[in-house]
Amino acid sequence: MTFEALLKKISPILKRITYKLNGHFAYFNDDDLYQESLLHLWQDYNIGKLRDKTDSYILQGCYFHLKNYIRTYREKARVLSLEAVVCEQEDGVTLEETIAADESGDFRDALHTQMLVEAIRNNGLTSREKLIASFCAEGLSMRDIGARLGVSHVSVVKAMARIREKCKKHLD
Repeated sequence: MTFEALLKKISPILKRITYKLNGHFAYFNDDDLYQESLLHLWQDYNIGKLRDKTDSYILQGCYFHLKNYIRTYREKARVLSLEAVVCEQEDGVTLEETIAADESGDFRDALHTQMLVEAIRNNGLTSREKLIASFCAEGLSMRDIGARLGVSHVSVVKAMARIREKCKKHLD
């Protein structure tokens, strides 16, 4: 079987897997996870690991690969803190001082990011959603956040989906 035929057969299920994994881990986009799984499949196909394997075996391998990928690269993901103050950065230096010291012009990206975070934080997130987002920024899993708040992890997943939708409004 060619790689294209295999991909055509398992692609819809693989997309559902990446969508479900992205619901639990907000650090990655569905498309990023899908592309990572395709890369994993392509490498396994080229070295012959997928010969005589069932579709469920292949999909389960992709699922475990993506879980491991998320676990490994979660620490490297860039997370914006919703608790950051626009006027003062972590080291106590004001934004005006940072702009004056920066000669390269990259301060515009930092300013834009800080203003975006402040707009999201002040315009639409409830106090509970802010708390959930801060726990998520600390790197806690959905189950850990649920345990701290005394709710099920499903409630936390739904709250994270609401947070993503509210954030998406500001990004558009």
